[in-house]
Amino acid sequence: MNENNIIRLEVTDSTNQDAKTMIGSENWQDWKVIVANSQQSGHGKQGSAWFSPEGGLYFSIILPKAGIKDIQIMTILAAFAIASVIKDSYGLEPMIKLPNDIYLSGKKFCGILTENIVSGEDISSVIGIGINANIREFPDDLSATSILLELGKEVDNEKLMQDIVEEFKKYFKEITN
Repeated sequence: MNENNIIRLEVTDSTNQDAKTMIGSENWQDWKVIVANSQQSGHGKQGSAWFSPEGGLYFSIILPKAGIKDIQIMTILAAFAIASVIKDSYGLEPMIKLPNDIYLSGKKFCGILTENIVSGEDISSVIGIGINANIREFPDDLSATSILLELGKEVDNEKLMQDIVEEFKKYFKEITN
């Protein structure tokens, strides 16, 4: 993955919001990735809050225009890419709860939010991914887990992100060709 395609932030409100703001600007390009160490206003569908402390992996990808109007397809592709990387790289058995959640041991560890930005005839898509990677504990009201809790050791968030983006690109190219 080209380092010039990655914007790294210590903290942000939401990587999806950052990506949506970037579309149409001079910094915009296909496959641009915005990644943050933590989010203050991370969210899922219908605005549900996403617990986003340091240790997690929070990133958004600006997708190439593909003429695919059903954003659920992009969300499902991302879910399969993430599940594939988690299984192949860490030997864990993720379960996808369609359309946008992934579980380990019956607890949520990943959420995906795909959003379209419509400008006249043009539709651009942003896909946001939140992964509980290296989080040690969760609020009592969350039935959540992390890769760290499941494996018993930390994972390299940078490698995890790059592996997911590359796997997603493969899936994306197959359905858009």
